[in-house]
Amino acid sequence: MNGTHLQILRNVFGYSSYRDHQQEIVEGVIKGEDAFVIMPTGGGKSLCYQIPALCRPGVGIVVSPLISLMKDQVDALRSNGVRAAYYNSSLDQKEASRVLAALHNGNLDLLYLAPERLMTDAFLERLNGLEIALFAIDEAHCISQWGHDFRPEYVKLGELRQLFPDVPLIALTATADAHTRSDIIERLSLGEGRQYVAGFDRPNIRYTVLEKRQPFSQLSSFISARPKHEAGIVYALSRKRVEEVAERLRRAGIAAAAYHAGLSDKERSRVHDAFINEEIRVVVGTVAYGMGIDKPNVRFVVHYDLPKNIESFYQESGRAGRDGLPADSLVLFGYGDVAVARSLIENSNNPELVRIETHKLNAMIGFAEALHCRRRILLLYFGEQLEEDCGNCDVCLDPPQRFDATEDAQKALSCVYRVGQRFGAGHIIDVLRGSKSERIKALGHDKLSTYGIGSGKSQEEWGSILHQLVHLGYLYQDISQYSVLRLTAASKPLLLGQERLHLARPRIKMVETKDRRLAAANKIKKEKVSVGTLSADDEVLFQALRELRSQIAREAGVPPYVVFGDVTLVEMAAKRPVTAEDLLSITGVGKSKLGAYGAMFLAEIRKW
Repeated sequence: MNGTHLQILRNVFGYSSYRDHQQEIVEGVIKGEDAFVIMPTGGGKSLCYQIPALCRPGVGIVVSPLISLMKDQVDALRSNGVRAAYYNSSLDQKEASRVLAALHNGNLDLLYLAPERLMTDAFLERLNGLEIALFAIDEAHCISQWGHDFRPEYVKLGELRQLFPDVPLIALTATADAHTRSDIIERLSLGEGRQYVAGFDRPNIRYTVLEKRQPFSQLSSFISARPKHEAGIVYALSRKRVEEVAERLRRAGIAAAAYHAGLSDKERSRVHDAFINEEIRVVVGTVAYGMGIDKPNVRFVVHYDLPKNIESFYQESGRAGRDGLPADSLVLFGYGDVAVARSLIENSNNPELVRIETHKLNAMIGFAEALHCRRRILLLYFGEQLEEDCGNCDVCLDPPQRFDATEDAQKALSCVYRVGQRFGAGHIIDVLRGSKSERIKALGHDKLSTYGIGSGKSQEEWGSILHQLVHLGYLYQDISQYSVLRLTAASKPLLLGQERLHLARPRIKMVETKDRRLAAANKIKKEKVSVGTLSADDEVLFQALRELRSQIAREAGVPPYVVFGDVTLVEMAAKRPVTAEDLLSITGVGKSKLGAYGAMFLAEIRKW
């Protein structure tokens, strides 16, 4: 493709300038340098290899983990006038032959394929006779044993450096801690390449954690409070729960569908396509759904169950707000989830893996139990320091209330002791609240001095107190014995009244402030217009432009965001361009899209 990389950035992709680190990465790869790029989801990783592939002679080979992701990215590239294709098992023989013919005839700028397909002897032999612009390894954390989505097939990619020593190789991921980074560099032989860390902060995402109490009610309240056009993803740990939650959402009038590995390929494709085409509002999935979802306007991600580690949480929550507009991440945190996660980890016969996964789970629990800025904790895990509190997480916007819990803690600890340290939290709470259940009577626990002494507090309140006592080390939860609670040595001074204890009141409901969206919008770079800053008039025009976009997308058979992203429509609504030249100055409008859609959008804007 003709032009400098800056001309391609403007004319093909519709951007007037690069984001942090993008330009130096692009220029280095164009020169033939290797690169390892860590850039947050929505930070513009794709441009770091797409533009060099268009500038260098030959075809760019992109390793991508999922068929659906390949299709989404190729659709978006083609809409920008780029000669792109994917080569995978979704193609019939005729289509596959057409792609291979285009590859051999030099008619492709970018080819996407899975590592399993690329690393076959037959395909590597095919590449030997071709001019290759670069190799791009997307979702590179998959290559690392430390990475949260480790895939053995990725390991063979380490052979590329030896097989094609003169072709630049760029590896990219949205998340990698120190262990994962060093593992990726070693496995891909990238020791000589430059490392670029663009930062992990996603200031447009508001992080919220609620104690899990009647989780479906919490979820449905959260979704129902949002504008009806906003789409989101809900993650749950089991296939059964995924299907149950999806069905209950549908019964509640929310367009939702389940996605997990137990469904047929056809059904998974149907759900994915319906989601990106805005035919359904919510996908409820296991982690099988999501790696690299190329839908920029996901406005919320909910973890119905606790993620198993910070990397998974960061990657999954990062699927919200990839366009940079305000978005929400909600985690429902229950200690039952912690017990399940720990038992799964400890079932492994690999001591090193147990050590790694326990470390990662503990970090996730620390994030969920935080009583100060969550973003600081999240970024610190990846080695990034935030100078001040973020102002856009639940702890910053609605700091937890603290109270003197000394007497309540003594009641709880004493009750654990009185029942012989042989029961879990649920039973302790029943005794404290004076339950009249047959089990309590049969055990004689209605005769204990602690029976009923906590009747003034709800089950949720006592649950929160017990959870915090576990976290602070006053109680030990023995997950090998059905989560039995036992006293620790630290509990003795508290029981004897030698120290006082302050705890946080449980956060069960999401507190919505009038300025929730504005708080997120204000964290976005000042020059970027966002939904939160549109006037009422502009908001009406924005919705009209969304309708036009949907109509064009349906007729063209592509997802709406392939036409234009929400960021582009927001900027159109705010700036109201009236000429083709004006429209070309809007973010995301390149020459190809100007020619294809410009007249229709200008006509709609002129109505206003």
